[in-house]
Amino acid sequence: MINEIKSDAQTRMAKCVEATKTQMAKVRTGRAHPSLLDSIKVSYYGSMTPLKQVGNVTIEDARTLAISVFDSSMIQAIEKAIMSSDLGLNPMSAGAVIRIPLPALTEQRRKDLIKVVRAEAENGRIAVRNVRRDANSDVKDLEKDKECTTDDVHRTEDEIQKITDAQIKHIDEILSAKEAELMEV
Repeated sequence: MINEIKSDAQTRMAKCVEATKTQMAKVRTGRAHPSLLDSIKVSYYGSMTPLKQVGNVTIEDARTLAISVFDSSMIQAIEKAIMSSDLGLNPMSAGAVIRIPLPALTEQRRKDLIKVVRAEAENGRIAVRNVRRDANSDVKDLEKDKECTTDDVHRTEDEIQKITDAQIKHIDEILSAKEAELMEV
């Protein structure tokens, strides 16, 4: 039972780290990356469809994304969806291809984005600590039900703390890499 609690905690903490990584990937660094448009949905015959299902998003150069639209009648809807998103992008269409130039980031904007990234990292750390708290609570419940000894509880709490420290270290590594990427000129 204790091993199940530890493995569950480790799995949930890994998911927290992945969620943090995904949130940080959404922060625009001035460099073109197709995942920047993952959150955009387009009205396609009455239903909201992810952009990557109505067109192929590619990197044209370091500061330009290109979308090859599958259905040319969707160009207007895709442009409208990109402009109405909170990404601050301005698409330009040329035939069946929509080009999205990414403006260079100002120093002030870089500092603001670093604050956002640090907040995301802290949210990730909090989520990992919440998983640790839940796992420790589960172990203590086992002790109350006389299914394990006090020594088992302390040993398990130490192991869960080591897992927590490793996951938080991983989040810190992701944060430092993202900060370095943001500060590149």
